[in-house]
Amino acid sequence: MEVAAVLTPGFKLFFGFGVLAAVGSIVYGIATGNPAGADYLGVVDRDAWKGVISLGWQGGVGEHTGFVVLVFAALVSGGLGCMLVAFRDADAESVGELAPTGEAPPSTAPPANSYWPPLLAFAAAVAVIGLVTHAAIFVIGLILAGVVAFEWMVTAWADRATGDPVANRALRNRLMHPIEIPVLGAAGVAILVVGGSRVLLAVSEFSAVWIAAGVSAVILLAAMLFAARPRIARSVITTVLAFSAVAIVAAGIVATAVGPYDHGHAGDHGADEAGEIHEDEE
Repeated sequence: MEVAAVLTPGFKLFFGFGVLAAVGSIVYGIATGNPAGADYLGVVDRDAWKGVISLGWQGGVGEHTGFVVLVFAALVSGGLGCMLVAFRDADAESVGELAPTGEAPPSTAPPANSYWPPLLAFAAAVAVIGLVTHAAIFVIGLILAGVVAFEWMVTAWADRATGDPVANRALRNRLMHPIEIPVLGAAGVAILVVGGSRVLLAVSEFSAVWIAAGVSAVILLAAMLFAARPRIARSVITTVLAFSAVAIVAAGIVATAVGPYDHGHAGDHGADEAGEIHEDEE
């Protein structure tokens, strides 16, 4: 049997990740070590090599956080690669060999396009932005990521529940609609109120009036359009609502980072107080 047939593509991918992470941990551990030793950059320093190879047991490993992250990345990637090669990437021939009939079971139809992956990426971006802007944004990003991950998990399970895509969709809707409709409705109101309030606080009074009027007009026109065209595909409505929520959240994050608009009242009040004190002194 050829080596190419023994080693599955999944094993090759994750084993490559593991080797890259292992080499990176060695280079990182030596490069971030003590450069004041007798040897140039620690390349031929025996103690530095002993520390990296023994994972810090027999010597130093430089900066610990990056070294530990790379080591664990190598271990996890190697473990995934070994698991994939053991199960032969779950290909049809291997599954058929283990089946009682000797043949692979009928495969299900490919699932429909899902918008959960980009929403999860957006939630992760919100959490990362919250690390450098405001703690509340970070918490919102984590909550949003958890909700999206749960929705994605349920959708993936329903897509493979039976061989009938229509039955799978009905199963998912029966399970999730009693939860999704009230939760998403409340979340939509909260996103609009919180994000809109941040934007209105970050602009002048004149701009706030026009922004509120413009957003209200857009919402009214969109609702009238959807009501007048009841045959619009549900995917179109979902896409419009998702992009609107993303836009409001992004605008709220930017407005929070900018801060509230300075209307100049504090400066005028301070000037008035200074004038009164000056008059009292005279």
